[in-house]
Amino acid sequence: MSATPGPAPALRPATRAELPAVLALLADEETVVDPATIAVTEAYEQAFAAIEADPRNEMLVLVEGADDRGHGGTVVGCLQATYIPGLGKGGAERALIEAVRIRADRRGSGLGRTLMRAATTRARARGCALVQLTSNKQREDAHRFYTALGFTGSHEGFKLAL
Repeated sequence: MSATPGPAPALRPATRAELPAVLALLADEETVVDPATIAVTEAYEQAFAAIEADPRNEMLVLVEGADDRGHGGTVVGCLQATYIPGLGKGGAERALIEAVRIRADRRGSGLGRTLMRAATTRARARGCALVQLTSNKQREDAHRFYTALGFTGSHEGFKLAL
């Protein structure tokens, strides 16, 4: 007898109460970090408040087990989307995706695909002409994942730490 699958995970903007869960995902890619062990500093509070207040930024969470209104549940993934106006692509916005994470014990279950497809759908609905992201050169599994989703390694990225 097979188990009845639960409702599909929901992608939605993170709430302040979910900030420790997001920070736990970002803290370590290889292990599950308990959100209760995360110190939410003033810097994190300010950054979250700035993202939440900016209509061109979203901290999105992928939540399993939310109620029918999208409340509650367990954060199993996250990403930040920044919508950038530009003169290229006919003046259309582009979406920059950063801080993509799926909880370590849930990788390989299709949640990453769900997360990225939902974020891409959201960007398309907003009128974006392009979704772009960067990925550390060491993360070969991530590169294969993004390529399988249709992303192409069309540019070489550069960063300058300040």
